[in-house]
Amino acid sequence: MKEIEIGHSKIQLIVGDITKQDTDAVVNAANKQLAPGGGVAGAIHGAAGPGLWEECSKLGGCETGQAKISNAYNLPNKYVIHTVGPIYSGSEDDPRLLRSCYINCLKLADENNISSISFPALSTGIFGYPIDAAAQIALKAIKDYLSRDTKIELVRMVLYDKAAYDAHLMAFDAINAGVDLT
Repeated sequence: MKEIEIGHSKIQLIVGDITKQDTDAVVNAANKQLAPGGGVAGAIHGAAGPGLWEECSKLGGCETGQAKISNAYNLPNKYVIHTVGPIYSGSEDDPRLLRSCYINCLKLADENNISSISFPALSTGIFGYPIDAAAQIALKAIKDYLSRDTKIELVRMVLYDKAAYDAHLMAFDAINAGVDLT
């Protein structure tokens, strides 16, 4: 695990299972219908149980870059924040939409008095976003958000494997060294 402080908040990097985090909220890498699927969404819906899909089916879906919140049901968290990352196309909209996912999740966390939140590496699975670029966008967005007035004390990036961890570690070390990643 690696950790840095940004103001009164911390950013952590770990390799782990998003469904087993002890934070107030976990972020679901959702599809636009907020339906159970594969990858992170499948794991979160599977661990949470059928109540999550029942609630999600009433939220009216979610657009790319936006976020919605639900209860966490059988997960060890209080909330699930659902966000729809961009399907990577190489367009100039991709980084803006990916950044919006992180910012909008953090805003929802603040609005709901959530002090700790765990993110997966959004859009890097089946949506095809290159991990190195996604890591830079994610950590820069989180750093920027935590640099302002926020009630969030902990943001944990929960990476699926060592390759994702290493990519985030490079971006993380650049932030820690004060290097602007954009």
